[in-house]
Amino acid sequence: MNPQRIVVVGAGHVGLYAALRLSRKLSRRRAEVVVVDPQPHMTYQPFLPEAAAGNISPRHSVVPLRRELKKCRIVSGEVTKIEHARKTVTIQPIDGPSTEMTYDHIIVAPGSVSRTLPVPGLRERGIGFKTIGEAIYLRNHILDRLDVAAVTPDPAVRKASLTFVFVGGGFAGIEALAEMEDVVRDALRYYPDLDPSEVKFVLVEATNRILPEVGPKMGAYAARALDARGIDLRLGTRLESCVDGEIVLSDGDRFRAETLVWTAGVKPSPMLDGTDLPRGPRGHVTCLPTLQVVDGDRVLDGVWAAGDCAQVPDLTNPGAYCSPSAQHAVRQAKVLADNIRTVILGGLPKEYRHKYVGSVAGLGLYKGVAHVYGIKVKGLPAWFMHRTYHMSRIPSFNRKVRVVADWTLAFVLRRETIALGQLHTPREEFTHVTPRVELPEERETVGAGAP
Repeated sequence: MNPQRIVVVGAGHVGLYAALRLSRKLSRRRAEVVVVDPQPHMTYQPFLPEAAAGNISPRHSVVPLRRELKKCRIVSGEVTKIEHARKTVTIQPIDGPSTEMTYDHIIVAPGSVSRTLPVPGLRERGIGFKTIGEAIYLRNHILDRLDVAAVTPDPAVRKASLTFVFVGGGFAGIEALAEMEDVVRDALRYYPDLDPSEVKFVLVEATNRILPEVGPKMGAYAARALDARGIDLRLGTRLESCVDGEIVLSDGDRFRAETLVWTAGVKPSPMLDGTDLPRGPRGHVTCLPTLQVVDGDRVLDGVWAAGDCAQVPDLTNPGAYCSPSAQHAVRQAKVLADNIRTVILGGLPKEYRHKYVGSVAGLGLYKGVAHVYGIKVKGLPAWFMHRTYHMSRIPSFNRKVRVVADWTLAFVLRRETIALGQLHTPREEFTHVTPRVELPEERETVGAGAP
């Protein structure tokens, strides 16, 4: 009997957990699990704010695919097309020509990307917060701005360098803002030329509340806590423009800022545009509660989806769909993997059902809010719940130990506030000191064009 090929598109929460469970539940005689992702690791996104703040090492917030998925075949590349009519995927590897691969089952889980808007200047000035690279860049950029402000004789440059704007009041925006405000306050002790009163953090949120996931009362508490730290909350306000660093808000205010972080929501991966799969009004792949992809009333054989890119009915809240959260993604991955195994063995898939138990959010070191099982918690206990929950969720014992070790060292030692900006342009100095050598082909071209 030839093993059935299961192709997993994307190695995020859904892809990693589903592939790991399938490789454990199905022998290689029954199934071959192929994971396709351009990155060699899975990023545990809830730890991005902590990685940006230096509370944990960036390497410890990612899970190496080849170490964790030893029984799977890892393909480092990008899926550019899915033709379910032919049951094939087109893969563009890191280097070389694209190839086609057939499948018996496919898990479509490329995740999401930042949901941006046509704001003038956003493409040129904005910093996203979806990847570990963006988290590291944000940390280095903010610390670099402190160096600029400390030495510049220009008051306007100094003020703009010390103004940090975050757009979006959800989990990513609030946690990133709170952690980076902590970093700046800690770093200022090493900058005697800078006055803490000169630092300005601004949160821009289009709605009239922040952290809707933790409920209105806890969201209001978080807003008061941030306001008490001197953070300027602009609720019910939109970013209109940021051309050349000039921030223009819908409330009429305008000012210069050298840092603009965009965390205003997510949308399904644009990779889905290269598929023939049915999609909902917002671009999500339409699914049944069994996580099978459905086109109207027709279930597509062998196609499964979950996570941020999927429109999965929430059976605990009729008429609604599961939210794009790690809590749903991890649990959907388990049900999805079990359903594929059941179908391969000749059984019927089960429906995904999970009542959202609540949310926890960090507001910087030793500060947080939580609304879990109807219980509202704030301050240090909520921060402890936040860390404990996410430590338990990150895959592999190896990563759990490393994260706890990072937290322990951070507890007894002062935070590191070092900018490693050269990481982003590592060859700049080498190319500057290395003389350019004219190649023979270039000399011939120049000579041929000479009169």
